[in-house]
Amino acid sequence: MSRAFVPDRLDVRRFAEEGARLDGSTPLSAFERLLAETQGRGADAPVAWQAEGELRNPRHVQPEIRMHLQAHARLALTCQRCLQPVELPVAVDRDFLFVDDEAAAAALDDESEEDVLVTSRAFDLPALVEDELLMALPIAPRHETCPPVSLEVADPGFEAAEAEPRKNPFAQLGKLKPGGEG
Repeated sequence: MSRAFVPDRLDVRRFAEEGARLDGSTPLSAFERLLAETQGRGADAPVAWQAEGELRNPRHVQPEIRMHLQAHARLALTCQRCLQPVELPVAVDRDFLFVDDEAAAAALDDESEEDVLVTSRAFDLPALVEDELLMALPIAPRHETCPPVSLEVADPGFEAAEAEPRKNPFAQLGKLKPGGEG
């Protein structure tokens, strides 16, 4: 009997026991921190994701609870060369091992190739998708070839200020001196 799994309240153990699979496409606006990286650009852009549970050694005293996660999106980031928007693909393809508590996770984390997380009956899968995509963002996003940038500045008051005669600051100080003109 297969049951429906809810991504934001996922029972990880049951998900793995059933070898279940969840996938979806969520608008970028649902991922607040990821949207902040785009400065609000492309809020309707889809973030596609897929998660698949697996239980290894099911008859063992401590079966391995695993999840494979894939996610991808095209994000409008800020180019670090020209400071203009640049649309870049960001993708994640990761495996996770789930354990019963934080102590076990800390003990296994250094020796395991997969990321080690704590099992939960209300695991937030969309938060994991967002975390992983944030970590996959390029450190310095940039265009292959930046569009031309205009380096021209126009200040209408500049010409008028240059045309006015300048006052000598020392002449102004002389007026303050006793016996000075004033």
